[in-house]
Amino acid sequence: MTAQPAEKKLSDANWIDAGRKVLAIEQNAMQSLQARLDASFAQACRLLLACQGRVVCTGMGKSGHIANKIAATLASTGTPAFFVHPGEASHGDLGMILDNDVVLALSNSGESDEINMIMPVLKRQGNIIISMTGKPASRLAQFSDVHLDVSVPEEACPLGLAPTSSTTVSLALGDALAVALLEARGFSSEDFARSHPAGSLGRRLLVRIEDLMHQGDNLPMVLANASVTDALIEMSEKRLGMTAIVDEQQQLLGVFTDGDLRRAVNHGPVNLNQTAVSELMAKNPKTVQAGHLAIEAAHLLERYQINGLLVVDEQQRLVGALNIHDLLRARVV
Repeated sequence: MTAQPAEKKLSDANWIDAGRKVLAIEQNAMQSLQARLDASFAQACRLLLACQGRVVCTGMGKSGHIANKIAATLASTGTPAFFVHPGEASHGDLGMILDNDVVLALSNSGESDEINMIMPVLKRQGNIIISMTGKPASRLAQFSDVHLDVSVPEEACPLGLAPTSSTTVSLALGDALAVALLEARGFSSEDFARSHPAGSLGRRLLVRIEDLMHQGDNLPMVLANASVTDALIEMSEKRLGMTAIVDEQQQLLGVFTDGDLRRAVNHGPVNLNQTAVSELMAKNPKTVQAGHLAIEAAHLLERYQINGLLVVDEQQRLVGALNIHDLLRARVV
């Protein structure tokens, strides 16, 4: 049985210094990459933008993990992409790659046998090949139509063995490609939402006010000549903590909340049965339109420190209402 090396007893300061050293080395590698970025990057962007098929990302080992992440980022930002394992590619998965696809191959050494084995096949098929390597003279770089240099001054690993700085710069360069393409395509937040329907991100970008608002018989509203008592009954039945005040054409005139009632009572006695709610309502309430994103309603509630919003159409007619609890139930906030 191999003896385990004795563990060093390290102080908090030792741990922090070790972490800072790694971050400094990787920061230096990133700065080196930034300074080295040249026309090859622009050429790669143009080829990826003009691609009529998909972007096929491939790599072995740690480079494969980075390639997989780059494929996911490209796909979620408007550039159809997927990952192919180079080992599996040589055993049948090459059939997944069509002649109008662009191949993005990652290998720090540029000499990975599994990748270089499939390059001649892809070249014969007519695929454009973009590579990221740390060795511009490597076989993979020579196979490529465009080579992106991801060499680093040093790895953060003190042994110089574990890919650290090299994987960091490769991932960052993949992000740079994805974002440059996103901007070139005019990719919007709505486009982004279509590929992210699940989770909080999808809810924030897809759920609209019309999906959540109370409407029809569940919409609290009274006419301007209704008494405060009538308004309170409407608020109690509809349970939104407010009621809209409208005219005969359902044109919005104002809003009455439990807060308005408290403020009125603080100023003196109020005859609930004889006082018209229009005398106590707040005029010019905050409103939204049904087609807006629900997250916009959340921003309005936060900005104005209110609990509910009325929904109107373009003619300022009342069509719905919602409050913070509706947004919480939909997990928009």
